[in-house]
Amino acid sequence: MITIRKSEDRGHVDKGWLKSYHTFSFASYHDPKHMGFRSLRVINDDRIAAGRGFGAHAHRDMEVLSYVLEGKLAHKDSMGHVEVLGPNEIQKMSAGNGVIHSEFNGSDTEAVHFLQIWIEPNGKGTSPGYQQIKFDPEEKRDRLKVLAAPTAVEGAVQIQQDARMSVAALSPGSSVRHALAPGRAAWVHVVSGKVILNCQVLYEGDAAAVQDESFLDVVNSQAHTSEVLLFDLA
Repeated sequence: MITIRKSEDRGHVDKGWLKSYHTFSFASYHDPKHMGFRSLRVINDDRIAAGRGFGAHAHRDMEVLSYVLEGKLAHKDSMGHVEVLGPNEIQKMSAGNGVIHSEFNGSDTEAVHFLQIWIEPNGKGTSPGYQQIKFDPEEKRDRLKVLAAPTAVEGAVQIQQDARMSVAALSPGSSVRHALAPGRAAWVHVVSGKVILNCQVLYEGDAAAVQDESFLDVVNSQAHTSEVLLFDLA
Protein backbone atom coordinates (compact mmCIF):
# COMPACT_ATOMS: atom_id res chain seq x y z
CA MET A 1 0.00 0.00 0.00
CA ILE A 2 1.30 3.43 -1.00
CA THR A 3 -0.16 6.59 0.52
CA ILE A 4 0.81 9.87 -1.16
CA ARG A 5 1.60 13.01 0.84
CA LYS A 6 1.34 15.92 -1.62
CA SER A 7 3.77 18.81 -1.39
CA GLU A 8 1.03 21.44 -1.25
CA ASP A 9 -0.64 19.70 1.70
CA ARG A 10 2.37 20.17 3.98
CA GLY A 11 2.49 22.74 6.73
CA HIS A 12 4.03 26.03 5.63
CA VAL A 13 5.80 28.81 7.52
CA ASP A 14 6.99 32.09 5.99
CA LYS A 15 8.83 34.42 8.35
CA GLY A 16 10.57 36.32 5.60
CA TRP A 17 14.06 35.15 6.52
CA LEU A 18 12.77 31.57 6.88
CA LYS A 19 10.53 29.72 4.44
CA SER A 20 9.77 26.18 5.56
CA TYR A 21 7.54 23.27 4.62
CA HIS A 22 6.74 20.67 7.28
CA THR A 23 5.94 17.13 6.16
CA PHE A 24 4.88 16.24 9.70
CA SER A 25 3.51 18.24 12.64
CA PHE A 26 6.14 20.65 13.89
CA ALA A 27 6.12 23.78 16.10
CA SER A 28 2.94 25.77 15.34
CA TYR A 29 1.85 23.37 12.59
CA HIS A 30 -0.22 20.52 14.01
CA ASP A 31 -2.03 17.84 12.06
CA PRO A 32 -3.03 14.74 14.07
CA LYS A 33 -3.04 12.72 10.84
CA HIS A 34 0.62 13.55 10.20
CA MET A 35 2.57 13.17 13.42
CA GLY A 36 5.34 11.11 11.84
CA PHE A 37 5.77 7.72 10.24
CA ARG A 38 7.23 4.83 12.25
CA SER A 39 10.41 6.31 13.81
CA LEU A 40 10.55 9.16 11.28
CA ARG A 41 9.31 12.25 13.12
CA VAL A 42 10.31 15.37 11.14
CA ILE A 43 11.16 16.36 7.58
CA ASN A 44 11.45 20.12 7.32
CA ASP A 45 12.28 21.67 3.94
CA ASP A 46 13.97 24.93 5.01
CA ARG A 47 15.23 27.96 3.11
CA ILE A 48 17.12 30.52 5.21
CA ALA A 49 18.06 33.97 3.97
CA ALA A 50 21.69 35.10 3.86
CA GLY A 51 23.11 35.93 7.27
CA ARG A 52 20.12 34.58 9.20
CA GLY A 53 19.42 31.40 11.14
CA PHE A 54 18.28 29.65 14.30
CA GLY A 55 19.92 30.82 17.52
CA ALA A 56 21.04 28.48 20.30
CA HIS A 57 18.33 26.01 21.27
CA ALA A 58 18.18 22.65 22.99
CA HIS A 59 17.42 19.13 21.77
CA ARG A 60 17.03 15.88 23.67
CA ASP A 61 16.55 12.21 22.73
CA MET A 62 16.43 12.70 18.97
CA GLU A 63 18.61 11.80 15.97
CA VAL A 64 18.87 15.05 13.98
CA LEU A 65 20.05 14.78 10.37
CA SER A 66 20.78 17.70 8.05
CA TYR A 67 21.14 17.45 4.27
CA VAL A 68 22.01 20.61 2.32
CA LEU A 69 20.67 21.03 -1.21
CA GLU A 70 22.07 24.48 -2.01
CA GLY A 71 24.33 26.88 -0.13
CA LYS A 72 26.09 26.47 3.19
CA LEU A 73 24.79 25.68 6.67
CA ALA A 74 26.86 26.76 9.68
CA HIS A 75 26.58 24.61 12.82
CA LYS A 76 27.76 25.16 16.39
CA ASP A 77 26.95 23.01 19.43
CA SER A 78 27.66 22.52 23.11
CA MET A 79 29.86 19.52 22.31
CA GLY A 80 32.41 21.92 20.82
CA HIS A 81 31.70 21.37 17.12
CA VAL A 82 31.90 24.40 14.84
CA GLU A 83 31.27 23.20 11.30
CA VAL A 84 29.97 24.22 7.88
CA LEU A 85 27.84 21.80 5.88
CA GLY A 86 27.42 21.94 2.10
CA PRO A 87 25.82 19.82 -0.65
CA ASN A 88 26.76 16.14 -0.82
CA GLU A 89 27.39 15.93 2.90
CA ILE A 90 25.35 14.36 5.69
CA GLN A 91 25.40 15.64 9.24
CA LYS A 92 24.14 13.78 12.29
CA MET A 93 23.66 15.11 15.78
CA SER A 94 22.53 12.57 18.36
CA ALA A 95 20.93 14.79 20.98
CA GLY A 96 20.99 12.08 23.66
CA ASN A 97 20.59 13.41 27.20
CA GLY A 98 20.77 16.99 25.99
CA VAL A 99 22.64 19.24 23.59
CA ILE A 100 22.45 22.91 22.62
CA HIS A 101 23.16 23.99 19.07
CA SER A 102 22.61 26.76 16.55
CA GLU A 103 22.17 26.67 12.78
CA PHE A 104 22.82 29.65 10.56
CA ASN A 105 23.21 30.35 6.91
CA GLY A 106 26.93 30.07 6.29
CA SER A 107 26.83 32.80 3.63
CA ASP A 108 26.20 36.54 3.88
CA THR A 109 25.11 36.75 0.26
CA GLU A 110 23.23 33.57 -0.73
CA ALA A 111 20.31 31.63 0.74
CA VAL A 112 20.74 28.08 2.03
CA HIS A 113 18.26 25.31 1.21
CA PHE A 114 18.37 22.18 3.33
CA LEU A 115 16.32 19.35 4.75
CA GLN A 116 16.27 18.78 8.50
CA ILE A 117 15.19 15.28 9.49
CA TRP A 118 14.45 13.93 12.95
CA ILE A 119 14.37 10.23 13.76
CA GLU A 120 13.30 9.02 17.17
CA PRO A 121 16.08 6.96 18.81
CA ASN A 122 15.58 3.46 20.21
CA GLY A 123 16.70 4.57 23.66
CA LYS A 124 16.78 7.65 25.87
CA GLY A 125 19.40 9.39 27.96
CA THR A 126 22.45 8.35 25.95
CA SER A 127 25.50 10.55 25.44
CA PRO A 128 25.24 13.13 22.65
CA GLY A 129 27.23 12.53 19.47
CA TYR A 130 28.15 14.19 16.19
CA GLN A 131 29.21 13.05 12.72
CA GLN A 132 29.64 14.83 9.40
CA ILE A 133 30.57 12.98 6.22
CA LYS A 134 31.23 14.34 2.73
CA PHE A 135 30.80 12.11 -0.31
CA ASP A 136 31.41 12.20 -4.04
CA PRO A 137 28.14 13.05 -5.87
CA GLU A 138 28.80 10.14 -8.22
CA GLU A 139 28.11 7.82 -5.28
CA LYS A 140 24.41 8.71 -5.53
CA ARG A 141 24.24 8.79 -9.33
CA ASP A 142 21.63 6.26 -10.52
CA ARG A 143 21.93 4.22 -7.34
CA LEU A 144 20.93 4.42 -3.70
CA LYS A 145 23.68 5.85 -1.53
CA VAL A 146 23.28 5.09 2.19
CA LEU A 147 23.53 8.26 4.25
CA ALA A 148 22.52 7.00 7.69
CA ALA A 149 22.28 3.51 9.20
CA PRO A 150 22.07 1.80 12.61
CA THR A 151 25.40 0.05 12.08
CA ALA A 152 28.74 1.27 10.77
CA VAL A 153 28.54 1.75 7.00
CA GLU A 154 31.36 3.37 5.05
CA GLY A 155 30.38 6.86 3.96
CA ALA A 156 27.32 7.01 6.22
CA VAL A 157 26.59 8.36 9.69
CA GLN A 158 25.47 5.96 12.41
CA ILE A 159 22.15 6.51 14.16
CA GLN A 160 20.53 4.94 17.21
CA GLN A 161 17.51 3.44 15.47
CA ASP A 162 16.70 0.55 13.14
CA ALA A 163 16.33 2.85 10.16
CA ARG A 164 18.27 3.62 7.00
CA MET A 165 18.27 6.83 5.01
CA SER A 166 19.47 6.69 1.40
CA VAL A 167 19.62 9.13 -1.50
CA ALA A 168 19.60 8.66 -5.26
CA ALA A 169 20.16 11.22 -8.04
CA LEU A 170 18.52 9.66 -11.08
CA SER A 171 19.50 10.56 -14.62
CA PRO A 172 16.72 10.87 -17.22
CA GLY A 173 15.15 7.46 -17.79
CA SER A 174 17.13 5.73 -15.06
CA SER A 175 15.70 3.86 -12.08
CA VAL A 176 16.53 2.15 -8.80
CA ARG A 177 14.85 -0.78 -7.07
CA HIS A 178 14.75 -1.24 -3.31
CA ALA A 179 13.58 -4.46 -1.66
CA LEU A 180 11.57 -4.17 1.56
CA ALA A 181 11.89 -6.99 4.10
CA PRO A 182 8.64 -8.37 5.59
CA GLY A 183 7.25 -6.06 8.27
CA ARG A 184 9.33 -3.07 7.23
CA ALA A 185 8.03 0.16 5.76
CA ALA A 186 9.47 2.98 3.69
CA TRP A 187 9.06 6.70 3.27
CA VAL A 188 10.05 8.23 -0.07
CA HIS A 189 10.60 12.00 -0.35
CA VAL A 190 11.17 13.70 -3.71
CA VAL A 191 13.92 16.26 -3.24
CA SER A 192 13.77 17.53 -6.82
CA GLY A 193 12.30 16.61 -10.18
CA LYS A 194 9.59 14.07 -10.91
CA VAL A 195 9.59 10.31 -10.41
CA ILE A 196 7.31 7.33 -10.79
CA LEU A 197 7.11 5.17 -7.66
CA ASN A 198 5.51 1.77 -8.34
CA CYS A 199 3.38 3.37 -11.09
CA GLN A 200 2.44 6.44 -9.03
CA VAL A 201 3.69 9.88 -10.06
CA LEU A 202 5.45 12.06 -7.48
CA TYR A 203 6.66 15.62 -7.96
CA GLU A 204 9.18 17.75 -6.07
CA GLY A 205 8.18 17.97 -2.41
CA ASP A 206 5.78 15.02 -2.66
CA ALA A 207 6.29 11.98 -0.47
CA ALA A 208 4.88 8.50 -0.07
CA ALA A 209 4.35 6.17 2.88
CA VAL A 210 4.93 2.58 1.80
CA GLN A 211 3.68 -0.46 3.71
CA ASP A 212 3.02 -4.10 2.80
CA GLU A 213 5.07 -3.87 -0.40
CA SER A 214 7.95 -6.21 -1.23
CA PHE A 215 9.87 -3.78 -3.41
CA LEU A 216 10.00 -0.19 -4.62
CA ASP A 217 10.79 0.89 -8.16
CA VAL A 218 11.71 4.56 -8.50
CA VAL A 219 11.96 5.83 -12.09
CA ASN A 220 13.01 9.28 -13.27
CA SER A 221 10.32 10.25 -15.77
CA GLN A 222 11.61 13.65 -16.88
CA ALA A 223 14.43 15.11 -18.97
CA HIS A 224 16.46 16.33 -15.99
CA THR A 225 18.00 14.69 -12.94
CA SER A 226 15.58 13.84 -10.15
CA GLU A 227 16.70 13.28 -6.57
CA VAL A 228 14.92 11.23 -3.93
CA LEU A 229 15.43 10.26 -0.29
CA LEU A 230 14.35 6.81 0.79
CA PHE A 231 13.89 5.78 4.42
CA ASP A 232 13.73 2.05 5.23
CA LEU A 233 12.04 1.80 8.63
CA ALA A 234 11.35 -0.95 11.18
